[in-house]
Formats: sequence, structure tokens, C-alpha cells
Amino acid sequence: MSTAQTKVLTAHVPQPLAEKVDQLANRLERSRGWIIKQALAAWIEQEEERSRLTREALEDVDVGLVIDHQAVQVWADSLGTSAPQPLPR
Repeated sequence: MSTAQTKVLTAHVPQPLAEKVDQLANRLERSRGWIIKQALAAWIEQEEERSRLTREALEDVDVGLVIDHQAVQVWADSLGTSAPQPLPR
């Protein structure tokens, strides 16, 4: 069985956040390290997805796939009314 290489990272976190990590670790019967790894992995995945979506949106803009602000405003203003407008295209 091979073991994955690891690297120790050190970070100063506010005391209330550290206490929440400890509480969560106790509740889940996991180590602090496990909690931190899960949180960091989830955050990185979220940031990578945000970056991918931003690049995709910028590519749309580059080829002219945009919606007029006025059309979006009319649609947004109609939400929650008795006659919502269709999604602008």
C-alpha cells in the first residue's frame, strides 16, 4: 500500500473559527486535520468552478453572446409580479 505525499501548511486563524473547527471535529469524531482538508478541498473545487465559469462567460462576451442590460432589467423587475416576463435571450 502506497502512502500519498503530504506537506504541512500552517495558518493563523481567528480563535472563534478554530473553536468551530474543534467543535466540528469532536462532533464528527474526526481530527482537526481531516476537517481542514475537507474544507480546503471543497473551497478549491468551488474556486476552480468559479474560474471556469468566468472564463466561459468571457468567451461568450468575446463572440458577442450578450444580453442587453435593459432587457435583463425589465425581466428582473417583472419577477414576483402576476405577469413575469420570459427570460431574455
